[in-house]
Amino acid sequence: MSEDLRAAASAVLEACRSRSLKVATAESCTGGLVAGALTEIAGSSDVVDRGFVTYSNEAKQQMLGVPAATIDTHGAVSRETAEAMVRGALGSANADLAVAITGIAGPAGGSPGKPVGLVHFAAASRSGALTHAEMRYGDIGRSAVRHQSVLQALAMLKELAEKRG
Repeated sequence: MSEDLRAAASAVLEACRSRSLKVATAESCTGGLVAGALTEIAGSSDVVDRGFVTYSNEAKQQMLGVPAATIDTHGAVSRETAEAMVRGALGSANADLAVAITGIAGPAGGSPGKPVGLVHFAAASRSGALTHAEMRYGDIGRSAVRHQSVLQALAMLKELAEKRG
């Protein structure tokens, strides 16, 4: 794991550990990389509850309860879908915080309105806090989009954990 990911994941684990918070992830375009970054670090089991890899629309609906109408109306890559994913993760996990990611990592799949590199994030706490971020990384390559997305998701989790402290 790269040093920047290790540092970001360690910071999330420490922020959560010091506040006795558990975390869940709901990932589409990152395919479990956020959960993987967190669990790469020994001792993470006291913070990480579970991760959902919901790559298909059906998985988002079945595992996280994302309404089909949300995906039909706004698309899988949208603020609305990311927020539904994070709410579903909190509802299905024994976690205090969750983060969700849905985007277009490329190289294909983009459109004029939703280009390659567009990623939506949502982070939420069981106490009701909800944040959203839209990042447009551009066509920087699939691996780079996914890497930047993991860093963004970890930053959002850390910020949310620190606000709970």
